[in-house]
Amino acid sequence: MSLDKVMLFICITGIIAAAIGCGIGYILRKRLAEAKIGSAEAKAQQIADDAKRLLDNTSREAQNLKKEAMMQTREEIHKLREDVEKENRERRDELQKYEQRLVQKEEHLDRRSTTLEEREDDLSKKTEQLKARQTEVDAVYEQQRARLEEISQMTQSEARTMIMDKVDSDLTHEKAVRIREAEADIKADADQIARKILATAIQRNAADTVSETTVSVVSLPNEEMKGRIIGREGRNIRALETLTGVDLIIDDTPEAVILSCFNPVRREIARVALEALVKDGRIHPARIEEVVAKAKREVDRAIIEAGEAAVLECGIRGIHPELVKTLGKLRYRTSYGQNVLQHSIDVSYFAGVLAAEVGANVDLAKRAGLLHDIGKAVDREREGTHVELGVELAKRYHEPEAVINTIASHHGDCEPQCVEAVLVAAADAISAARPGARRETLENYIKRLTKLEDIAKSYPGVENCYAIQAGRELRVLVKPEKISEDQATILAHKISQQIESELQYPGQVKVIVIRETRAVDYAK
Repeated sequence: MSLDKVMLFICITGIIAAAIGCGIGYILRKRLAEAKIGSAEAKAQQIADDAKRLLDNTSREAQNLKKEAMMQTREEIHKLREDVEKENRERRDELQKYEQRLVQKEEHLDRRSTTLEEREDDLSKKTEQLKARQTEVDAVYEQQRARLEEISQMTQSEARTMIMDKVDSDLTHEKAVRIREAEADIKADADQIARKILATAIQRNAADTVSETTVSVVSLPNEEMKGRIIGREGRNIRALETLTGVDLIIDDTPEAVILSCFNPVRREIARVALEALVKDGRIHPARIEEVVAKAKREVDRAIIEAGEAAVLECGIRGIHPELVKTLGKLRYRTSYGQNVLQHSIDVSYFAGVLAAEVGANVDLAKRAGLLHDIGKAVDREREGTHVELGVELAKRYHEPEAVINTIASHHGDCEPQCVEAVLVAAADAISAARPGARRETLENYIKRLTKLEDIAKSYPGVENCYAIQAGRELRVLVKPEKISEDQATILAHKISQQIESELQYPGQVKVIVIRETRAVDYAK
């Protein structure tokens, strides 16, 4: 009802404003007409004055002009008055129309207001009737509830609790029965399918189990060669051990020299170099340095060839050449005594077989299986786990996202996002779990020697370092321009203290810091 009054007030206000506007317009129009009339009279007076002046010259002509001017002036005044009166009549008609509309709206609002008041009265009566009816219904409901409680000897909350407990008990039992049945069916089917798939994958691979050791044996043509290898005052054997970081064991073994080193790449370089020196016969420090450099280049070529052979054997295409070279380094890397490159090839094969059995992407599974341990090729050169380093390498050389996820998830560090990742993890377990495939003692031994070298490399000015004599001796090569004689002594003491505080080892570790200055020139 208040809204109708507001609307009525707004309408009345609008009509009044329109009427006032019309009145103001009328007054302004009237004043404009009077101004025009005054202007016309002034013009007539001017004309009369002109006529008077002309009367001196030509009185007759002046009289005529005067009459004509007066007539013209009267006609203009008459016309202006008619226009003003016409406009005033139109304004009055518009005001009358606005007044009639205003009256009609007032009557309509009055009728609507009366109707709304009548409806409000009806609604109030109906509301009171509904409240009375609701009160009666509530009373009847309370009587019935009290009667039911009296009959059942139980309150409403107790009855609700009993019913809910019964329903929960029935549903829990039924749900448990259904879950056990489903689990039994799924387990029976899953076990049967998994056994079939794994058995098929294992049977189809006849690869040998490869176990690496930490020694290599180089055959000698005669016993005299041992003395030449040792050299005068042991200079040849010291040069060879210093350049390669390998421990040469020359004992009573007939016509053989044993190379001992935990790093298979360094051991292979030493073996190639020693075989070349024995074949050549010229053994002295300068020749040893030259042959060792050549052996390093040959081992690098062998690494590339090993990577290419692995990619070709697995039938994988499109791997970046640098990634193939990194893969070849796994030929000289062992994990718990198992050759990592052969392990990667086995995993690639197993993953491909499993993918074919379950209908997954065979090529993608084989690619991810071959590259899943790629981080182990550089984990002794960089900080981080082999999983983190493998993910970094795969991203750097733009491997597919599925391959990156497989590398990241094959040890459970993150969730697998594709079925191929799960298959590679299963293939990895198959390859590593075969009897005799791995030896944990060898891996722990290698980790200890790697830690020895890492401790020495962490100090500034260290050029290279080698752990030899099964970890009982650590040789540290320093840059002479950065480390002085006194600083070399202090460095050896610091390294030995850090080894004592961070490592557990049998016996003692001898730390040798080697500082050598060379002056080289050529005679031409």
